[in-house]
Parts: sequence; C-alpha cells; structure tokens
Amino acid sequence: MKNTIVIEVTQEEDGGFIAEGLTENIFTQADTWDELKENVIEAVKGYYFDQPSMPNIKLHLIKDELLVIS
Repeated sequence: MKNTIVIEVTQEEDGGFIAEGLTENIFTQADTWDELKENVIEAVKGYYFDQPSMPNIKLHLIKDELLVIS
C-alpha cells in the first residue's frame, strides 16, 4: 500500500494558491488550481527523486471566507 502525504493549500486574496507539506519540506505556489496540482506533483517528484516509489498526494484546501450580515 502506498503512503499518502498531505499538502495543505491556502488561497491568497489575489486568487493564487500556496501549498505546503504538513510532514515533508515541500512548498510550491501557483495562480490557478490546475497549475497548482501540476506544481505539487513536480515538487513531490523532486522531493522523492531517489525513492523507489512515489506517495499518493492529498490536497487539503483551507479557505477563509468572511460573511457580512447586514
């Protein structure tokens, strides 16, 4: 069974995304969600380049949204 790593993703005010590994020193960013997924895969491959297998990746999106009630 493959290991799964969790990548925490936050959305910036400008709409871009920042991704950071919770247990590994993996960090990347992108302007769009699709670009972020590609960048995360590339970053994980780079981090595990000398390992016999790659882990699965779970993206955990954290989104803050302010609701104003008037």
